[in-house]
Amino acid sequence: MNELTRRQLMKSGVALSTLATLGTLLPQAALALDELTVIAPAAPGGGWDQTARSIQEVLQTSGIVKAVQVDNVPGAGGTVGLAQFANSKGDASKLLVGGLVMVGAILTNKSPVTLKDVTPLARLTGEYEVVVVPAASELNSMADLVAKLKADPGSVSWGGGSAGGTDHILCGLIAKAGGADVTKVNYIAFSGGGEALAAIVGGHVTAGVSGIGEFEAQIKAGELRALAISSPERLPGLDAPTLMEQGLDVELANWRGIFAAGELADGDRQALLDVIDQMVKSDGWKNILSTRGWMDVYLAGDDFASYLTAEDERITAILKEIGLVS
Repeated sequence: MNELTRRQLMKSGVALSTLATLGTLLPQAALALDELTVIAPAAPGGGWDQTARSIQEVLQTSGIVKAVQVDNVPGAGGTVGLAQFANSKGDASKLLVGGLVMVGAILTNKSPVTLKDVTPLARLTGEYEVVVVPAASELNSMADLVAKLKADPGSVSWGGGSAGGTDHILCGLIAKAGGADVTKVNYIAFSGGGEALAAIVGGHVTAGVSGIGEFEAQIKAGELRALAISSPERLPGLDAPTLMEQGLDVELANWRGIFAAGELADGDRQALLDVIDQMVKSDGWKNILSTRGWMDVYLAGDDFASYLTAEDERITAILKEIGLVS
C-alpha cells in the first residue's frame, strides 16, 4: 500500500488493524494510484488533448502515478467522451478532461448526460483566446474583420473547436459587439485542434479562434497573424492588441479541468483529489503552465463543484444572448 492510500485511510479514521476488512475499497484506490487512464474527449492536437498528455507526463515523471494512459474519444464537443465515461460509475482508475467547452456543448447538443453524472475533481488551467488569420490574408486588424462581418456575416467563416464551446462563444460575442447579425455567424466546428489548425493555416476559413497555446508556434513561425487577444490587457510574448482596445467590449477566458467517475467511493475520491493536488503543486506542472502559457486557476473538490453550478448558469445566459440556444 502506498503512502497516499495510507494517509487517506488514517484521515478516514480507519485503524491499521482493520485493513483486512477493506477488501472492497483498497483494490480500487490502489489501482487509481498505480495506473490511470485519462480520457481526452477530442481528437489529438487540441487543448483537451494537450491537457491530458500534460497530466500524463507530470504524474509519471514525478512518480505520483506509476503508469498513465491517454485515450482520445472525440465528438460533439466532448459529449461523446462524457457519455462513454459516465458508464464507468465507481471506477477510480479513469479520469476525464473537460472544461468550459463541454459546458456549452452539453447545452447546444441537448446532451442527456451532463457533468452532474461525473465527479468534479479540480479546475486546472485557464487560457485566453486569440483570433488569427492566415499570413496571406488581406485582413490586417479586427477593424477589417468586423467591417467584412457587418457587410456580410456569412462571408466570414470562423474555424474553431466544438459548436457551443469557447471559440464559438467568442465569435458570437465579437459579432454582437461589432454590430453584426449574430444569427448569421458562419462558424465551422472541428473535433480536434490539429484539424482546425490545418484548415486555418491552409486558408480554408477566413479566421481562426482558439487558445493561445494551440496557435503560438504558427504565429511565431509567421504562418498565422494574430489580430486580437481576448484578455483585458496585452499579454507578454504575443504581439497582438486586445479586443477591447480595438473597440470591442469583449473579454473571455477558457478553463479546463479534470473529473472522476460518478458514484465514487469516498476513499477513492479523496485519493484522487490528493493525486491531483500533488500534481498541481509539483515543479513539473508549474513548468508545463509556463511553457504553454496556461494560467493556474486551481480549484478543487466541493469548491469546484459549486463553481460548475454557477458556470452552467453563466454559459446558458451567454448562449441565449448570442442565439446559440433558445
